[in-house]
Amino acid sequence: MNKRYLFAILCIIMAICFYGSASGEDKIIKMATTTSTQASGLLDVLLPELEKDTGIRVKVFAKGTGAAIRDGMDGNVDVIFVHAKKREEKFVKQGYGTKRYSVMHNDFVILGPLDDPAGIRSQSNAAAALAGIAKAGALFISRGDDSGTHTKEQSLWKIAGVSLDIKTIEIIKNGKKIQISCLYPKNQGRWYLSIGQGMGKVIIFAEEKKAYTLTDRGTFLKFKHGRKSGLDLEIMCEGDPLLHNPYGVIPVNPAKHPHVKYALVEHFVKWLVSDRGQLLIKNYKLMGKPLFYPNREPDNF
Repeated sequence: MNKRYLFAILCIIMAICFYGSASGEDKIIKMATTTSTQASGLLDVLLPELEKDTGIRVKVFAKGTGAAIRDGMDGNVDVIFVHAKKREEKFVKQGYGTKRYSVMHNDFVILGPLDDPAGIRSQSNAAAALAGIAKAGALFISRGDDSGTHTKEQSLWKIAGVSLDIKTIEIIKNGKKIQISCLYPKNQGRWYLSIGQGMGKVIIFAEEKKAYTLTDRGTFLKFKHGRKSGLDLEIMCEGDPLLHNPYGVIPVNPAKHPHVKYALVEHFVKWLVSDRGQLLIKNYKLMGKPLFYPNREPDNF
């Protein structure tokens, strides 16, 4: 084999390798989502199937909804998948996202220890349950991380009529200090702890401290039935319409951030709300219990 022919073959091989690598890189999108979405295990089911069907891979950044939305605003990701509908709609209205697509829902539940010191077991009114916890001075663990769950908790304290203070907390984002205003029960003393952690860590901490907390049902079921060690905390309050927890996915607007991979994200979103994606969500269960309910809307298409 002459050298010129060998060199040509090597060039072709290198070009194929480079093209394959480049194509693979081109089909990776960045998604900011919630710790509850990740902790539930749902993404471990959805994303491999997405890659099989479309070749698209998703690099996940799990954090609170507030931080995920800020990632979208800053153009650090291509898409966000979160659960705080009013904040999502504001994100779109301000031009940071192109459209909110309804994907699924579950609900929030209030967990508590077996001895239930606040006496709220079987309570169906979430605001009354929190008012009972405050009145009893029973230990409550808050995420305190500007997440969708934290947003819901703050709204429930307000509805419960508990006296509230506004406090400003400081977080570090991309090396910059960002201030966030949050509502806290007044005179909480030692009964209210805000720990600034994701849902899984909050549940474990509440378990250790025999405390109450607010969580999405999917993460609770994952920790209750999906771990060898299980969970002693029980559901104390559920079923209130105020505890409804819808999830939406929003492509970051290329008009704001031209570098985002909008075409791939659009493909991903359409797959997520297709019959295929919705069926995978519907069939995701633990111990026979569904963690999420698909709920695409007609205007998704």
